[in-house]
Amino acid sequence: MTNIISIDPGNQKCGLLLADLNNSLVIDGKIVLKNYVINLINDWIVNYSVELILLGDGTSSKYWRHQLSLNNSCPIQLVNESRTTLRARERFFELCPPKFPFSSLPKTLLFPPKNLDAIAALILIEDYFEKKFQWLTPLELKTWP
Repeated sequence: MTNIISIDPGNQKCGLLLADLNNSLVIDGKIVLKNYVINLINDWIVNYSVELILLGDGTSSKYWRHQLSLNNSCPIQLVNESRTTLRARERFFELCPPKFPFSSLPKTLLFPPKNLDAIAALILIEDYFEKKFQWLTPLELKTWP
């Protein structure tokens, strides 16, 4: 099993995603406050034998690349994160289709939750490996902890 971490970096919080590359499955996805990001990543590295970290190249990526290089030995790959936040909205509705009566409305009239950072991290990994991943566990889109 090849496990990968994907990070949608931010100044105050980050979207983190842990995925099983071989089975195209999301193992876990969270939105994490800045002070807890490294702890969760290190926990995932130890418990899931992570082989690669994908880091979005946008907001505060230099800061996070430095923090990651200080705190673990996993290879880090910068990836293009342009438009991932906008695309996260569309991907959210694929993962959580609206229920009746909202299912008949155009997606442009529907409002997803505010924090889609973990889904933006999903888009980073899907773009990098050019395949869709299944997210079987319930989506947790609140900021952790």
